Amino acid sequence: MNITIVGLGLIGGSFAMALKELNPKNIYAVDIDEAALCKAENMKIIDKGYTNAEIPLKCSDLVIICLYPKLVKKFIKDNIENFKHKAIITDVTGIKKVMIYEINETLRKDLDFVFGHPMAGREQKGLEYSSKQVFKGANYIITPTERNQEKNVKFIEDVVYGIGFKNITKITPEQHDKIIGFTSQLPHVIAVSLVNSDNLNLNTGKFTGDSYRELTRIAQINSQLWTELFMDNSENLVKEIEIFEKNINAVKNAIINQDNDLLMTLLEKASVKRKGMS
Repeated sequence: MNITIVGLGLIGGSFAMALKELNPKNIYAVDIDEAALCKAENMKIIDKGYTNAEIPLKCSDLVIICLYPKLVKKFIKDNIENFKHKAIITDVTGIKKVMIYEINETLRKDLDFVFGHPMAGREQKGLEYSSKQVFKGANYIITPTERNQEKNVKFIEDVVYGIGFKNITKITPEQHDKIIGFTSQLPHVIAVSLVNSDNLNLNTGKFTGDSYRELTRIAQINSQLWTELFMDNSENLVKEIEIFEKNINAVKNAIINQDNDLLMTLLEKASVKRKGMS
């Protein structure tokens, strides 16, 4: 099996490292950064790198696109005639509904795009931060459509389990975007807002413990990527922000009104729900 990874950043590099363990015939990479391709070749995590996708796509059975959502759509459009007959394509993006509709409208009939979302990564970006360990024990989401062949969905599942993911969940694109609005995007909004709320005019880092560090870790954010994700999922994300606002206001009002019982109830409710998470 020949595999092409498009986009050799943090996730693309991590895929290359992890896929080596499955012993494919060849792992190719496509990127505009020649230095990253050269580095990956020297690290022996890819067999060959290309700045032009035509050659590797024509012989690749599996194509993993590790680009921002808008670039995924552009890559498919620009290379629609280059994909190998009956190639399986997948992605790693955190937004699905709009992207899937637009891509499936232009996809060749012989190609099967099984859309996926690895719930793994780091705050940093770039090949130098890649590691196959980011996938170990992590969750993975697949959003099948009526266009997908079951055997190809199963193939992607086998690959995902093979590189270390622990759980795979299959849901609709609409469900994906709603859930991710809460479990992924809202926490980033909260972390960013918390850091931006710092008006103490001192070196806050000298006064923080684990709680602040853990809550704000993801505020070291890739602003270009997350701006795109927030905007493309704005309807779901705004709803989740509004629900959060109601809950934080409930805590605020309990404190203002010196309502010990209500405050304790709110805190205990959160504690019980958190302990019940698997």
